[in-house]
Amino acid sequence: MSNDTPSSHPMLSHTDRLAVVWQDFLILCGRILMGWIFFQSGWRKLMDVPGFAKTMPRRDLPEFLGYIAPPVEVLCGILILLGAATRYAALLVLLFTIIATFSSHRYWNFPEAQQANQSSHFWKNVSMMGGQVLLFVTAGGRYSIDAWLRRK
Repeated sequence: MSNDTPSSHPMLSHTDRLAVVWQDFLILCGRILMGWIFFQSGWRKLMDVPGFAKTMPRRDLPEFLGYIAPPVEVLCGILILLGAATRYAALLVLLFTIIATFSSHRYWNFPEAQQANQSSHFWKNVSMMGGQVLLFVTAGGRYSIDAWLRRK
């Protein structure tokens, strides 16, 4: 199905027209929202990489991943914000999110008082994975470095 193919019943087609007309702008907005969360989260970790790395063993991860994760988060966040190598960044941040979700938000392992909060974080990350898959499919869109490079 192409982006201009109606996805709704004709009586509901206003949303289809809206999506087609605003598609490029909305992909840009989605990229900004997705990229910003990874950039700012990674930047905070970059400010104290050794401290962050020390938290890895309690997440059942090797400490060296604490030195890899912050630059990956920052780099992928920037790439997604700019729409550069968008599909690669989306896949890398998807892998990052899967690891982070299953290492840091295993709500079933937390004390009962923390389970609801960790469950929210777990499922929020799962929904972000869906956004990353969609970003992989759409790529950077018209307002991206990827599109600019394609035109060259």
